[in-house]
Amino acid sequence: MGEWKHGLFGCFDNFGLCIITYFVPCFTAGKNAEKHGESCVVYGLLSLLGCIGIWSMSKIRGMTRAQKGIEGSGINDCLVIMFCAICALVQEGQVSISSIRLCRETRLQWWRQGGGTIAPRRGRR
Repeated sequence: MGEWKHGLFGCFDNFGLCIITYFVPCFTAGKNAEKHGESCVVYGLLSLLGCIGIWSMSKIRGMTRAQKGIEGSGINDCLVIMFCAICALVQEGQVSISSIRLCRETRLQWWRQGGGTIAPRRGRR
């Protein structure tokens, strides 16, 4: 099983995400949910509703763990969200950002190795 790429208190590994999450945590909660096919608006709003917010953010954290093969449990997710929600939201957001960067780097490497050629457009001018 895997581990989180960034630690729970690695908030400042991505300072921009940290600041956004500090001031508008519902935005980050919604964006984390959206990456799993859930509604950004619904989960962003749910994150504001006390116990329901803890449940919804724990659910998305569990989905992130399952997708990335990270060990943990629902109870652990719930406790992390209860006592350190902002750090947990940033940690989850960083997982998604790391995946996007890896995809970009892989495409760039493929392009540099001669895998990409641009075919001329036909028909339209």
